[in-house]
Amino acid sequence: MPSTRRPLRKLGFLTIGLFDPADPGRGHESTLEIIELGERLGFDSAWVRHRHLQYGISSPVAVLAAASQRTRRIELGTAVTPLGWENPLRLAEDLATVDVLSGGRLNPGVSVGPPLHYDQVKDALYPGTADAEDFSYERVRRLLDLVRGKPATDFSGVEGIEVFSDVVQPHSPGLGRRLWYGGGSLGSARWAGEHGMNFLTSSVVKAEDPEAPLDFAEIQLSHIRAFRARHPDGEAARVSQGLVVIPTDSATPEQRAKYEAYAAGRLPRTASPQGPARLLFAPDLVGTSAELAERLHAHAAFREVDEVAFALPFTFEHEDYVQILTDMATRLGPALGWRPAA
Repeated sequence: MPSTRRPLRKLGFLTIGLFDPADPGRGHESTLEIIELGERLGFDSAWVRHRHLQYGISSPVAVLAAASQRTRRIELGTAVTPLGWENPLRLAEDLATVDVLSGGRLNPGVSVGPPLHYDQVKDALYPGTADAEDFSYERVRRLLDLVRGKPATDFSGVEGIEVFSDVVQPHSPGLGRRLWYGGGSLGSARWAGEHGMNFLTSSVVKAEDPEAPLDFAEIQLSHIRAFRARHPDGEAARVSQGLVVIPTDSATPEQRAKYEAYAAGRLPRTASPQGPARLLFAPDLVGTSAELAERLHAHAAFREVDEVAFALPFTFEHEDYVQILTDMATRLGPALGWRPAA
């Protein structure tokens, strides 16, 4: 069945929030300023990426708590929080707290699997229980249940002068409908749909069938359709696409050269599946908004979604992000049929 083009309803962006280890405050401030800029430009959402034991945002929930107090409208998301590093009960409390502080704007995205470099970090992360930890979808199910109000204990009531609840507090009723699963496999797409989550796609998919053509857009399209086929909301189930998209309309010649070199340096990895998981990467898209709109409209998976969270390149400067976001909001978004939020 051919993919039909949907008008773009929500425009978002994703940042990794890099910082200089000698001055981490400056990098975090830059991230917050970029989110504030996104709101002024009319973006619908801003997303941050988790990076543990690296020079990027290690605690997105804390960063988004700060962002919630410096913005009023823009939705705030994580893309994604790897649950292998988290206790679902404690994370549910943190997410609900930030959702309340933000006025119901939090969109937590999560994924499962063992933490990166688990053998090297497991003794610090889970001393004594590392080999017993469950990194399957069960970890997501626990988080879903807790956020959605399932009891965490069989005890509640008054004990002395203390009052106890059997469900996570604060409880934010709408948060359970704003949980996203970040997946790049057919199994993840189906699981997310069956459990009523939203689905985050990115610039990485698993080329699971060695006999199938290596067509990134078609593989991603199959995931989107599998997700919606299993979701209670069917075709109305929310999917967001997260390709790396870099408009150059107002870029200086030096910026254009840098962006093109960045994309060219990452292009070889898109030619074939990478590693035992057969990860297939999408090419980064660089060009004028008119050129980018043409390429996106030809992308089978893009035609199937009406929300995006375009990923900002990791290693650029603050002024580069200002230029890219400004062009996204004022040129690329309208070229895709999007209108900025009031």
